[in-house]
Amino acid sequence: MDYKDIERINELARKKKTVGLTGAELEEQARLRRQYLDEFKANMKATLDNVYIEREDGSYEKLQKKPPLN
Repeated sequence: MDYKDIERINELARKKKTVGLTGAELEEQARLRRQYLDEFKANMKATLDNVYIEREDGSYEKLQKKPPLN
């Protein structure tokens, strides 16, 4: 997502607070927000995939995903 898309998200948010959005603008806002969140999650996952924990004995262990709380 480039700077232009983020500016558009902000522009639509400001417009929504003042005069409201049309149906097409609401769809565009939802699409841009979904794209932003998907890219953010992908970047965060890539970062966490490269995290290692150093144990007391000096060994390193890859960060593990916690199981769901069911």
